[in-house]
Amino acid sequence: MSGTAPPPEPLLDITPAPPGAKLPDPAVYDASTRALRQRTMNFAAKRLADMMFVSGLDRATAERHLRWRPAAIPGGLAARPVPDAGIAAALTSARADGRLTIKTEATDKRATVRWTDDDFGAPVEGQAIARSGYGGILLGPHTAPRFDPVPVARDAASPGRDWPLGDAVAPPAANPALAGAADALFAGSAGLYGVFAATPERVLFERYSAFGAADRATPSWSMTKAVTCTLIGRAIAEGWSHSVHDPAPAPLWRDPRAIQHRITLDHLLRMRSGLAFPMLGADGAARLGFENSAVYQDATDAFEMAQRSIVATEPGSVFRYINSGVNVLGAILRATIEARGLDYPAGLYGLLADRLGMRSFQHSADLAGNMIASGSGFATLRDYAKLGVLYLQDGVWDRARLLPEGWADYALTATHTGTSYAACFRTNSDGLFPELPRETAWASGASDQRIFILRRSGLVVSVANETDFPVDLRALGRFVAAAMAAV
Repeated sequence: MSGTAPPPEPLLDITPAPPGAKLPDPAVYDASTRALRQRTMNFAAKRLADMMFVSGLDRATAERHLRWRPAAIPGGLAARPVPDAGIAAALTSARADGRLTIKTEATDKRATVRWTDDDFGAPVEGQAIARSGYGGILLGPHTAPRFDPVPVARDAASPGRDWPLGDAVAPPAANPALAGAADALFAGSAGLYGVFAATPERVLFERYSAFGAADRATPSWSMTKAVTCTLIGRAIAEGWSHSVHDPAPAPLWRDPRAIQHRITLDHLLRMRSGLAFPMLGADGAARLGFENSAVYQDATDAFEMAQRSIVATEPGSVFRYINSGVNVLGAILRATIEARGLDYPAGLYGLLADRLGMRSFQHSADLAGNMIASGSGFATLRDYAKLGVLYLQDGVWDRARLLPEGWADYALTATHTGTSYAACFRTNSDGLFPELPRETAWASGASDQRIFILRRSGLVVSVANETDFPVDLRALGRFVAAAMAAV
């Protein structure tokens, strides 16, 4: 018998991989009580900074509109996020006892919210600032972002051209039916900034509340997902990407052995990526969570965290509405722009918003300077409606094709059973608005901010609403139906 020792049992895959490729370490969602309190304060600070320093509301109006929202624990595969009962009760008590304090600094465009509770421990403080071109930047417990928010170079406006190519809007003709439908909508929707209805040729109706205005940028929340979807279409039209059915080229998903390589752009756009977070609860137990609010509550690098999600279900097999997948798309867009030697913020705006003359539109940045792809953008109603006009015109703008042929059909059509969701747009295939055609599609925000796209009627309707205020959806459907009749 030879004295030579046998070779060790191989333990590692030594298949060659691209230089620097590795599996990303998973991001763990901290669901401890302190972390949930921190998120609660963070979100309140961001909302105040958004309202006062992005939308331009005075402090009294902003505080009147502020709804204190306890942070929710992400739900499982078939469960909605549920606010933690203990956090909710403690928050109510703190409000009643005056232990929630607000400080705003107009010069620095900063909002600070503090929760003091001697029985809990050190105070919990959240901060947010606003910077032009970067929206409301959540700082959380930090005092400054990790990037320099220098002014973004934006294309000049075209004030002399008629809407939608420019910003000139002639007063629309009186329409008693539309006016009556708007009366009912405003009467049942206390947070409504305004409504705007138009065809590509003319504005049909426009009205604002006492705190709304034609030039006031209002929150979009998840309507920004529709912007991100459209940016992916622009990247394909420019030849920067090839197909939505290609593997998603996320910067941290470079290792070919990873299951992330089975996730396509289409999976990310249609909420079928399978991404989730492992969560560590206050009881020390680990669970699985599908998040849809952490990006607006955690002061962190949203793009990195999204790419560090784990793949919990077979890509393409399950619809689960989350923000992580859309922020992976945001990371892809950033990497694509920077790989071409372009300035990231200016390049992102120049790819779509500035081409459409959406000069009021701005993303919110995260702590690392990423333009959040899943939500928290801002624009006027007139500018939101321009995105809808692009889809009414099948991706053509001012005689130039900005989106691939057939992109509107792709983005605005739900193609899977069990959901009315399309590619970052929602559809009326489930009859949510019985007055409207089933093929009606809309960009949708968390508090009923919407951009309705009715292609057969050639109509777009944009609706702006403040966060956490209910909208009378029946009245909204009747208003859109009245606008259809006015075309």
